[in-house]
Amino acid sequence: MTEPEQPRTAPPTGRTTKERTGRPAVAGKVSRRGTWARLNPLLRLLILTQLAFNVGFFAVLPFLAEHLGTAIGMAGWMVGFVLGLRTFSQQGLFVVGGALADRYGVRPVVLAGCVLRIAGFAWLGYADEDWSVIASVLLIGFAAALFSPAVESEVARQAVVWEESGGGPRTSVLALFTVAGQAGAFVGPLIGALLLAVDYRVVCLAGAGVFVLVLAGHVRLLPQHIPGRERVAVRGGLGGLLRNRRFLALACAYGAYLLAYNQLYLLLPDEVERATGSQAALAWLFGLSSLLVVAAQLPVTRWAAGRLDLRRSMAGGLLLIAAGFGVVGLARPAEWTGTAGLLPAAGFVVLLTLGQMLVAPAARAWVPDLAVEGRLGLYTGAMSSVSGLIVLVGSAAAGALMDADLPAAVPWLALAAVPVASLLLVPGPVPAVRKKSGALGAASD
Repeated sequence: MTEPEQPRTAPPTGRTTKERTGRPAVAGKVSRRGTWARLNPLLRLLILTQLAFNVGFFAVLPFLAEHLGTAIGMAGWMVGFVLGLRTFSQQGLFVVGGALADRYGVRPVVLAGCVLRIAGFAWLGYADEDWSVIASVLLIGFAAALFSPAVESEVARQAVVWEESGGGPRTSVLALFTVAGQAGAFVGPLIGALLLAVDYRVVCLAGAGVFVLVLAGHVRLLPQHIPGRERVAVRGGLGGLLRNRRFLALACAYGAYLLAYNQLYLLLPDEVERATGSQAALAWLFGLSSLLVVAAQLPVTRWAAGRLDLRRSMAGGLLLIAAGFGVVGLARPAEWTGTAGLLPAAGFVVLLTLGQMLVAPAARAWVPDLAVEGRLGLYTGAMSSVSGLIVLVGSAAAGALMDADLPAAVPWLALAAVPVASLLLVPGPVPAVRKKSGALGAASD
């Protein structure tokens, strides 16, 4: 194995292809394989990293709730509390991991995150008391808060460099990153389900083993210093971020999408249970979502790149997501059951996934244009932290609507209104002129 070639050294200018040419970037008829072949070795490594991260993570976490309730004997509220802690320690602390990546570089933060994830999974496999389960789950979450924003911010930065060197729209790179993540999310549970026949401890140790391989690969292949990535002090960036109204608006709009996406785990299971009497069909609907992303993400991104700028891509995706909630909300009064009862749920999954294909790459591609120079990690992490807070509050509200004595369609129609309302938050075009301070339209509209 040899160390990957160094990436191009030109820093991102913060200007999109559309801003330079006056029209959306056109990807051309480039296949997934063709896009992959033209990426620099660092981008390929980071995209494969996302695949491996999700294989290891989703081999373990989908089976955690059942393990805690049956093997450990936790009460239902305690299981929910532990799962919430895992989410908080990950999403809520993304901003910390992003700031550390800006200060110390990608390599040490990713390696530290891998070590913590290995320790967390191994500890979880042997944890048999509440305190040890909680500690191991917090470790698992914080590990992702380190390595995920480091990897995601560097992928976004490299995607801008790739676009500006004539490789194609940055959304193509970010779409490939999304495909890799979804492929891992599809394969991971299959591996976990096979190993679960032996023991959950074996599942946890296998997940740790995946991260051992990731750690070994990154020790060998991830460069000590990535040209063009500045290192800045941890202090001093948060104030500018909080004054960056354009970025905060984007983060809130992205949070509306993420709140909608998380209804796969709240509203959808309830609807599947109502329609069929069990949640067995849920696995098929999750598989449908993952396969749609793997098969259609790049074609959808290529189509959008030739016709839509980032703002229109996000707006179109949010409208598709709203339509998905509307399908179930409008069909709910009919009280269909069986196969017919699953059709609205399947329509919701398809429309939500299509919306995700437009929103997620566009939002990630937008962050480099809004971030202050040298603080892309902080901004990438902050977008996840802000959206995670929105999901926490919004999911609690959705749960309250489900428990309230209201017509069954109300939670679905209320959630349909959220992405529609978030259209008002999607920022306008990014100013093309970089400010002397290095901010890309940071302080004001």
